[in-house]
Amino acid sequence: MKSYSYLALGDSYTIGEQVLPGENFPNQTVKLLNATAEGAESCRRGFTQTPSAVANPDGGYTFNNPEIIAATGWTTDELNTAITAAKISKTYDIVSLLIGVNNQYRGRPLENFAIEFQQLLHLAIGLANNQPAHVFVLSIPDWGVTPFAKDKDKKKIAQDIDGYNDVCKTTAAKFNTNYIDITASQRDDGNKHEFLAADQLHPSGNEYAKWAHNLAARIPLFFNTQ
Repeated sequence: MKSYSYLALGDSYTIGEQVLPGENFPNQTVKLLNATAEGAESCRRGFTQTPSAVANPDGGYTFNNPEIIAATGWTTDELNTAITAAKISKTYDIVSLLIGVNNQYRGRPLENFAIEFQQLLHLAIGLANNQPAHVFVLSIPDWGVTPFAKDKDKKKIAQDIDGYNDVCKTTAAKFNTNYIDITASQRDDGNKHEFLAADQLHPSGNEYAKWAHNLAARIPLFFNTQ
């Protein structure tokens, strides 16, 4: 059974602010992928366990625990600095990138974000062994729908986030990487207790589970191109 590696790049939404490490979306993604690999292997051996819809039907595989470069509050330039400081000397089978909310929160120009996001995506592609299809950009959540933002201009926050996500989506397409929209469902969940962490701003493990399912459902597709 072949082992694969996964590097997650981002900010508080990647590290999982105020949730247990196992509840952030990178760890939940790996758990799902490994569970489906076990299901596929069980079916081949004639066992009764049925793999889920994201199983790799052509062969068993396993993912190592994700490596994460992320911290609460990071902007695009701060993530870039951290990646450089890490002096990474290897490549990964999968790389995810979710960044930008703190650029918006600090009121930085969209044009500046576009430049720095493209630089980060170039880095992500390089870390994925120059295979753009193995890079997954996740959209930026809308913090304006959460109880934390009750006294903020929610309409402006939403407009800003939409602008930032347009950049993410367009840039992802330009470089033939994958784009996953998690913002729409997060907006539906962002004011619901069960989908919020204790700070009433960051997602709970329940919300991250949705993101993990979206990501895990897309990752096995690249196995078909090996």
